[in-house]
Amino acid sequence: MEATIVPKERKHYPVLLKEIISIINPQYGGTFIDCTFGQGGYSKKILEFEDTKVIALDRDKDSQEKANQIKKIYKDRFIFKNIRFSQLDNLKLKNESIKGVIFDLGYSYTQIKDQKKGLSFETRGKLNMQMGLNKFSAEDAINKLDVKDLEKIFKFFGDEKEGKFIARNIVKERSKEKITTELLVKIINKTKRKKNFKVHSSTKIFQALRIFVNKEISELIYGLINATKVLKKNGVLLIVSFHSLEDKIVKYFLKSLSENQSISRYSPVTDQTETLFRLTQKKVIIPSQKEINENSPSRSAKLRFAIKKRDLYDLETDILDQFKYLLDIENLGEKL
Repeated sequence: MEATIVPKERKHYPVLLKEIISIINPQYGGTFIDCTFGQGGYSKKILEFEDTKVIALDRDKDSQEKANQIKKIYKDRFIFKNIRFSQLDNLKLKNESIKGVIFDLGYSYTQIKDQKKGLSFETRGKLNMQMGLNKFSAEDAINKLDVKDLEKIFKFFGDEKEGKFIARNIVKERSKEKITTELLVKIINKTKRKKNFKVHSSTKIFQALRIFVNKEISELIYGLINATKVLKKNGVLLIVSFHSLEDKIVKYFLKSLSENQSISRYSPVTDQTETLFRLTQKKVIIPSQKEINENSPSRSAKLRFAIKKRDLYDLETDILDQFKYLLDIENLGEKL
C-alpha cells in the first residue's frame, strides 16, 4: 500500500526509498520482507542488489499482476503472497535469516483512483473501501451501524470533531435512501460548520472508514508483533506511516521494546530485563523538500525504525492493552 503519486504523470514513487535503502544495506545481501508490496517500488530496488531475496506481501489481489512481472525477472529471489501482513507468522520463516521488514502504510495512486475500491471521496457510486480479504464494506458500516458506533469511528479513527453531527445526519438520510459515496460527501459538506479550504471536508471521515473497514489498527499491531518475531539478530524493522494514529502506535511499540521499564526506578540495572530493540535514531525521519516537490503526498510520511538486538521469537509487549480502546471500536465490525 505504498503512497505514490504525481497525478499529472501517473508515476509511482516509493516514499523515502533512499533513506530506507541506506538503513537496510541490501548491498550486503540478505532476505527482506516487503509487507506492503503495492506497485513493488521497494521490492524492485532491493532486488537490484545481488545476493538479496524478497518475500512480498499484499492483501490487494490486484498487486499480483505487478508481482508476476517481477517474478519473471528475479525468479527464485522473489516470492509474493496475497495475504494480510498480520499473517506474517503463518509464513514459517524461522529458518529464514530475515534482515529487514518494511511497512509502508499509505495507499498508492492506483488504489486511490480505482473506482471499484471506492477509497476516495472523488469516486462515485457504491461505497466500498475494501483493500482485500475483508469481511464487510464501507457501505455496510454506513448503512447498518447505529449512530453511537459511527460517532466512535469518526472520532477515534478520523479525529473528526464534528463526527457526532455527521453520524446523526447519516442515520437520518439513510432512512430515506441507501448512502452512496456522493450522498455521503454531500451529507458531510452540509453538516460541517467549520470549513478548512486546504483540506477537503470529507478527508477525515473517509480516513476513518478506510481504517475501520480494513481493520488497520489490529493489522498494524499484529503486523509489528509478528515482524519482530521473524527478524533475526541485527535485523531492522522499518515503518512508514501517514497519519498521527498510525505513528502513535508505531512510536509506542518501538519505544516500549527499546527501554528498560523496571517496576521501581531504584531497582539495580542488573535486575532489569534486556531490551529487544536498539533505536539508533529516535527522531522521526521525514522526506526531503526535493522528494516532496516531486511527490507531494509524501509530505505527511514519517519513517521510524529499530534494530533487533537478539534472536528471540517470543516477546512480551503490552501494546494490545495500550490500544484496547481502538481495538474495541474496530470490533464493532463484528455486528455487520
